[in-house]
Amino acid sequence: MNIPRIAVMSDIHGNFLVLDAVLDDIKSKNITTIINLGDSFYGPLFPDITANRLIKTNVINIMGNQDRLLLEGLDMSEYPSLKFVKERLSPDHISWIKTFPKNMVVYESIYACHGSPDSDQAYLIEDVTEEGVRIRGVEDIMMEIQRIDQPIILCGHSHVPRTVYLPDGRIIINPGSVGLPAYADDVPQKHKMESYSPHAKYAIVSNNGGGWLVEQISVPYDWNKAWEQANKNNRNDWAF
Repeated sequence: MNIPRIAVMSDIHGNFLVLDAVLDDIKSKNITTIINLGDSFYGPLFPDITANRLIKTNVINIMGNQDRLLLEGLDMSEYPSLKFVKERLSPDHISWIKTFPKNMVVYESIYACHGSPDSDQAYLIEDVTEEGVRIRGVEDIMMEIQRIDQPIILCGHSHVPRTVYLPDGRIIINPGSVGLPAYADDVPQKHKMESYSPHAKYAIVSNNGGGWLVEQISVPYDWNKAWEQANKNNRNDWAF
């Protein structure tokens, strides 16, 4: 099979500064197909500008769990980032987000989702335990994807770039996060996810007939500007 080079990104979280750096890098490689695995706007940075960039670039978008939150009638007083984002996105932006699928098959060989095939809030590659985050066992991963026939499975959500080669020849690729290199969460229990680098992350997948090629890319950008914006918006918890 011949699959052109496809750029895969995820978890932009409203950081258009780093999105621009990633899009410029993708353009420099003459890649025209881009899959975005979701969680694109949520965060106290630039959700509206990020949405406009993605629309203009004609990116293939998957629904992330925090994209889904924008469409639900939650009490915004309990979610300051949700309030910030919804106040800045237009009705047209929200209508556009409603069109995002929960998962998608691309070129018949690539399955894309945000978290796992069954949940946009679950990690596919990692387990969260009382001792911390660890890589899941191969048997558990294969059980999770038993209904997926495609040889390439794309997932995001954890913000950590990983490529997992399974015994049956399938490959799971998490491109990491474009805009948020570390975070803390309470689901399914308190834990932290860290990429140990402030760089933007994305991946490239291709197949020229000789097998699958996976490239994990790190892109530098002026992360101090994102830090300044988070502080400007009184969100020191997002100043990274």
